Amino acid sequence: MELHESAEDYLEAIHILKEKQGYVRSVDIASFLGVSKPSVSYATRKLKDSNYIEMDANGMILLTDEGKKIASHVFSKHKVLTTFFTSIGVKEKQAAKDACKIEHDLSDETFFAIKKFLKIK
Repeated sequence: MELHESAEDYLEAIHILKEKQGYVRSVDIASFLGVSKPSVSYATRKLKDSNYIEMDANGMILLTDEGKKIASHVFSKHKVLTTFFTSIGVKEKQAAKDACKIEHDLSDETFFAIKKFLKIK
């Protein structure tokens, strides 16, 4: 199943929040992405139906193995692109914003070429 950019953003946000605070709630995602709680409810329902996330009895959101795989890949692209842009003189805040815009459309071929160029394993 091909994911849309917004779904990848949600998975990436869940990944980042889990790493940062150890747990993820809908309200955390809403705050992180700057979206409404109803938007998060709609998106998480679709992600759950597609088997990318699970919710435990306490309402905590967890990535499935497939969700983790996608989130990790998108986040890796974000980090590498941010590193690349800063290495060519872009300020970090702008580099991160631009990376977020590009990470969804960047081909794996180009992504791996940038990693090779930056000597990132």
